[in-house]
Amino acid sequence: TADPELVEQVLINLTLNALQAVDGITNPQIKLIAELDSQSRIVIHVIDNGTGIPEENREKIFIPFFSTKEGGSGIGLSLSRQIMRLHQGTIGLRSEPGKGTTFTLKF
Repeated sequence: TADPELVEQVLINLTLNALQAVDGITNPQIKLIAELDSQSRIVIHVIDNGTGIPEENREKIFIPFFSTKEGGSGIGLSLSRQIMRLHQGTIGLRSEPGKGTTFTLKF
């Protein structure tokens, strides 16, 4: 079981980040995909074809108050990680600059 409001907050945070990542690119796409993995655990992917996250920032993005966005608070992803931990889950990412990012939530 999961707290629907907290999980919704994680999905809102990830979707808002994806919206910012695809802003201004040609043919922007954001996908949310839910599935069960091989062990019947819920997995949700938030995928965009935006600017991607530079490798040097990938470890830092979950640190509270770290932000590369002008006016960004730097709490969205750190809060999302905490919420996933509360649900005994994980949040991971794959990203390639110029090609997009996938955040994966595993419950």
